Amino acid sequence: MTTQAQAAQKWAIVVHGGAGTIDRGQLRPEQEAAYRAALAKVVEAGATVLDQGGSALDAVETAIHLLEEDPLFNSARGAVFTAEGRIELDASIMDGASLAAGAVAGVTRTRSPLSLARAVMERSPHVMMVGAGADAFSASQGLEQVDPSYFATHRRWRSLENYLKAHDLPVPAKPPGLERPDPANGLAHDEGKHGTVGVVALDLNGDVAAGTSTGGTTGKQWGRVGDSPIIGAGTYASNAACAVSATGAGEYFIRLTVARDIAALVELKGMSLQAAADEVVQNKLTALGGDGGIIAVAPDGQVAWSFNTSGMYRGRAAKGEATSIGIYKDEP
Repeated sequence: MTTQAQAAQKWAIVVHGGAGTIDRGQLRPEQEAAYRAALAKVVEAGATVLDQGGSALDAVETAIHLLEEDPLFNSARGAVFTAEGRIELDASIMDGASLAAGAVAGVTRTRSPLSLARAVMERSPHVMMVGAGADAFSASQGLEQVDPSYFATHRRWRSLENYLKAHDLPVPAKPPGLERPDPANGLAHDEGKHGTVGVVALDLNGDVAAGTSTGGTTGKQWGRVGDSPIIGAGTYASNAACAVSATGAGEYFIRLTVARDIAALVELKGMSLQAAADEVVQNKLTALGGDGGIIAVAPDGQVAWSFNTSGMYRGRAAKGEATSIGIYKDEP
């Protein structure tokens, strides 16, 4: 165990379920309760892994699995549709101890894109795989495969129809899967174009890790890929600095390499984690015209989140501290 870990002996976890237009009064009481309960469940699952001595990577994967399976969020089950009526999933994960990373984009058949990203990191010589090749690798590694209809939900299809009609684009034929009851049961809220899920964690060994998973943006065309699977933009982790997961307008996060920029301010300028996050999100990202947010954790136990939208689904917990769940901008 490192000297840093011996001194710290603490764990921490932060999760997000996307940022966007989430104002007070937009969510009905039952909707707000559903999101808070879902976030608390995810935080608790990851915290249990860490409290029992599990790795930051395992905590990230455990927590993101729950988010990917929850149709309240834009990730795997419940992801948004492309303009062609497909669901294409992106994810990435990074280990702060070794700087190892894995990412996938345009996945259509792997039940957990985050687990596939981890397999790319740990079982291949590569960092990123895309499309059918990524799914083929997934199947070769024994990861669960599903029919694309597994991910489909009514509300995401309605969002696609509305988007395409508003932009005078053709509406494709309905895909299979929409005949099933909507698993969100009317509780989901349209967060706009910033739906993503992510988790960062610090384990008792002093190691940090980050992971991000998304369905992208409604009506995306031409194989568009955002920041979520881009190491340094939507995901980054280094024991020399911090772990970061982002959500927002991906093109801006890519151009600013938001996640790596925050880590660089911590590592090279000695800024506190919150100050570094705010400098990048509130100043640089906002000045460029991008919106969204990030969550972060440092090896010394600092945790932070920062977003320039009206809301971000988020939660955190740490050893010896109570769990905190937030949705709106005015919550701590």
